[in-house]
Amino acid sequence: MTDDLIATRRALHGVAENVLAGAQYRQSGTIRLVITPGGFGTISDPALRIAGTELIAGERAIPVNGTTCGGLGTTTDIEAGAPQGLYEEGSGVQLDDVLSVDAGAAAYLEECFERGDAALRRFAPDLTPVLWPEHFDLGITLDEVNYGVSPGDGYLDEPYAYAGPWRQRSGSFWNTPFGAARPLRDLSGPNSIHDFLTEARVRAASAPLINP
Repeated sequence: MTDDLIATRRALHGVAENVLAGAQYRQSGTIRLVITPGGFGTISDPALRIAGTELIAGERAIPVNGTTCGGLGTTTDIEAGAPQGLYEEGSGVQLDDVLSVDAGAAAYLEECFERGDAALRRFAPDLTPVLWPEHFDLGITLDEVNYGVSPGDGYLDEPYAYAGPWRQRSGSFWNTPFGAARPLRDLSGPNSIHDFLTEARVRAASAPLINP
């Protein structure tokens, strides 16, 4: 991961948590975010979304690079800050931290989310993928298995697809402490993320439990 990609991921995570999800939770009672064209946004009021390197609020497009979450809150007339009392881990971005967003890195991360969203919707058409602000990952849950795409985190510092059974399975397919993960650089084809999710579902249904 380049420094620009790491800084951009942290900044977008901070905005997702402190600007979009926090304001939405205080106004509408939900922290769920959704993938939108070129970025991600709220599912309820206030209507806010990230497109590229900008925060879109109504007719306004506000550059994120070089500002702060607190400043974005003031500019859009919302109360900035993470949702309170729902989770312990988060972005770690403070309201006065200056945000660094590189256009190329933002486009790459947003493309990863769009690919993941398309694959998840094809994989489970009856479910809507959710971008969760605490871990900044896009996911669904089906048959007690979490499926999704992460832009990178403390486990793997690059975008990856994952499958996490609620109860651990045995076998070489399950290559992480939480289940299975594959870097998106290894899943470059148009159907590759969907194929990984499908294989994970088949294996989760048949692999022995580690602690039955």
